[in-house]
Amino acid sequence: MAMLWKFMRVAKYSKTALSPKVKVRGIPTHSRHSSSKSVPSDFAASAPCSSTVELLGKSYPQDDYSNVTEKILSKVGKNLHNRKHHPLWLIKEQVKEHFYKHYLGRRGTPLFSVYDGLSPVVTVQQNFDSLLIPQNHASRRKEDNYYLNRDHMLRAHTSAHQWDLIHSGLDAFLAVGDVYRRDTIDNTHYPVFHQMEGVRLFSCHELFSSIKDGEGLQLFEQGHRTAHKQECHTMEAVRLVEFNLKQVLTKLMTHIFGDGLQVRWVDCYFPFTHPSFEMEINFQGEWMEVLGCGVMEQQLVNSAGAQDKIGWAFGLGLERLAMILYDIPDIRLFWSEDERFLKQFIGPHIWQKIKFQPLSRYPPLINDISFWLPSETYSQNDFYDLVRTIGGDLIEKVVLLDEFAHPKTRKVSHCYRIVYRHPERTLTQDEVQHIHQAIEESAVRELGVEGRF
Repeated sequence: MAMLWKFMRVAKYSKTALSPKVKVRGIPTHSRHSSSKSVPSDFAASAPCSSTVELLGKSYPQDDYSNVTEKILSKVGKNLHNRKHHPLWLIKEQVKEHFYKHYLGRRGTPLFSVYDGLSPVVTVQQNFDSLLIPQNHASRRKEDNYYLNRDHMLRAHTSAHQWDLIHSGLDAFLAVGDVYRRDTIDNTHYPVFHQMEGVRLFSCHELFSSIKDGEGLQLFEQGHRTAHKQECHTMEAVRLVEFNLKQVLTKLMTHIFGDGLQVRWVDCYFPFTHPSFEMEINFQGEWMEVLGCGVMEQQLVNSAGAQDKIGWAFGLGLERLAMILYDIPDIRLFWSEDERFLKQFIGPHIWQKIKFQPLSRYPPLINDISFWLPSETYSQNDFYDLVRTIGGDLIEKVVLLDEFAHPKTRKVSHCYRIVYRHPERTLTQDEVQHIHQAIEESAVRELGVEGRF
């Protein structure tokens, strides 16, 4: 749904955003039906070139919107969801098998097609405009997204492919891929994660055929828009689509987590989706959001060429499901190349019960950093991005400890606590100090802050 959601040695650090002189090479991915091949990655820096980025076989000129970092670009093409026996692959395959088995077309073939190799580089039009996200919506901010330039970006959600896939003539599909968002730093957030998008469209006959005396029911009317329906939908159509959506997702979660699963739905409101919901499941006594969904905006469906149909869409996070199902405590572990982690998920079939056995828990090292903010240009996500770029996956958590406004100068000071922890060995304070110092120097140079260290 559109809005529903190794150690790096530091010798020298120059720019938080990708330098105009860096050329990045990759191998393009291609759309394919229910394919699970990984796309290889090749991102070695080459000789200096013009102010462009070459990624996945295409060249993108940089401009004032370009903010993608080399650290993030190094993740493009990894496609963890297509690496056999990886926990994200296991979750993807379980969902695929469920949909293939339970939803069949008239000829007995799977109703849903699966696309897991779509390029993560999309246009701003695909990522926002096609989904009817308003021009002034907060989700478009540079502070929250990775832009190659004003026209191209790394997708923030798999919903970026909804319009294109519907326009190609598809009525039911799953789209899986890596998505990119600038975010906070803790054990459940990472700037790259993986989503699965689901879309289903219904004709009038498909929606009402099982309803007694449903011949006279219609999909559309000239009504008015509320939080519970769009102005063009009849209430009967909306209720049936909503019921079908919740039934499909409840069955999916029960299939993955077992019959004893408790599910609840929370109503949401978005200016471009009516109605919409979040699904929460009860895991170990705590309610956790696992996906967002809703009745598709009819304007989107119409513009994609399916004017005579109504539909639903959902978006779920694969990491969230895998962390719950396998009891994985830290999202950084999904990127581990440690065999002690990866071998735990090798089994005879995708439904084998697995409980993650923690690797040795090495002690954390904690360092604080404080500085005066520049007048207007500072963004916390800029600082988090800088910390991740320099410290890589050694950064376990960054927390804003204190915010102080000077009574006379009105200058604002932030103090952050940075928790360092290596997943595979014990860090020394000496090596952490080198990284921490690089963060301090780069914050002054790149973000314009005034250090208090």
